[in-house]
Amino acid sequence: MGIDKQVSEDQGSPIEFRLDPGSGVPVYLQLVHQVEHALRLGYLEPGDRLPKVKDVVAGLAINPNTVLKAYRDLEHKGLAVGRPGQGTFIEGTLGTTPLREQQALHRALTAWMRSADQAGLDEDGMVALFTSALHDFRAGKTGQTGQTRTTGTSKAVAS
Repeated sequence: MGIDKQVSEDQGSPIEFRLDPGSGVPVYLQLVHQVEHALRLGYLEPGDRLPKVKDVVAGLAINPNTVLKAYRDLEHKGLAVGRPGQGTFIEGTLGTTPLREQQALHRALTAWMRSADQAGLDEDGMVALFTSALHDFRAGKTGQTGQTRTTGTSKAVAS
């Protein structure tokens, strides 16, 4: 799933949606996730307009109700608001890290992916390893002594 940031002279949306038909994620949810990612990456900010429903429908060849469902979901989350006759606009924010720090993290992550590629991991292997590490991180069990990692989970070792 990707997000294209576009520069628009006609006060259009700063993002363009893409779909990943093989992801298994429902289309409306892919749109919601792309908006959330754009907010986290600083591509969208309060006041920005989301792509018009008719433009999304024409560009992605999807049902208008799918786009409306995504926009309603964003409204329920407090991230967007519909303005009759004008479109849907970003209203809320998600925690964002300053762009400078994001760029440094992006470089570090890219370097990690190069190392993983050189070690022989394919994309699915990288995703599995990253997901496992993220799970450990969320569980608060990374980097502490006396612990060992198992597939997808952390297991504490008595010390």
